[in-house]
Amino acid sequence: MNYTLHFGAVWASFDQLLIGLAIGLGLAVAAVAIGTLIGLLSAFASVSHSRILRGISWIYVLLIRNIPLLVLVLLAYFALPQVGIRLDKYESFIASLALYAGAYLTEVFRAGLLSVPKGIVEAARAIGLTRLQTNLFVVAPVMLRNALPSLGNTFIGMFKDSSIAAAIAVPELTFEARKINVDTFRVVETWTVASGLYIATCFTIAALLRRLERRFPKF
Repeated sequence: MNYTLHFGAVWASFDQLLIGLAIGLGLAVAAVAIGTLIGLLSAFASVSHSRILRGISWIYVLLIRNIPLLVLVLLAYFALPQVGIRLDKYESFIASLALYAGAYLTEVFRAGLLSVPKGIVEAARAIGLTRLQTNLFVVAPVMLRNALPSLGNTFIGMFKDSSIAAAIAVPELTFEARKINVDTFRVVETWTVASGLYIATCFTIAALLRRLERRFPKF
């Protein structure tokens, strides 16, 4: 069977793909921002002296990392309204992706915390800083720099996972590509262009993150 490539139908709707790409990036940025806060709190809890806090962190990471993201999204969008919690499709996806990112970032930040030299912590305490001040102004900046490569990889992963939002009709890149595919029946062309946009965006993000890493030498 002969198949003739014809990208004209895809280029005619290319602006919709770019809009979908921007929405996907926005979802990833919002989710990672919230997930970073969750991950930081959970990471500090995981290395705290409180057995209860360590247990809560461990259960959170264990549960979320072993549930597929798609299941979390469907639960947030379809199941939560049954118990009176109503979120729109954007809110439910961002919440799901943030919880998912937070579980992975917990381990990233925990490793970063364990890599902070004890001498720095002891020096901070020696000059009179409280435990909270030490964690906020001394430990956290060093830990974040050490965790920057893994944090960047997590962001790229979350951006790619934003394609799952198509399952609840969020008009990101995959959703728009699927719509073009259905309207034009240009399967190869549509998904080739969509894949190219994903690849180009991920390479751009990775390059920017590498430049950021070079600006802040690892401690």
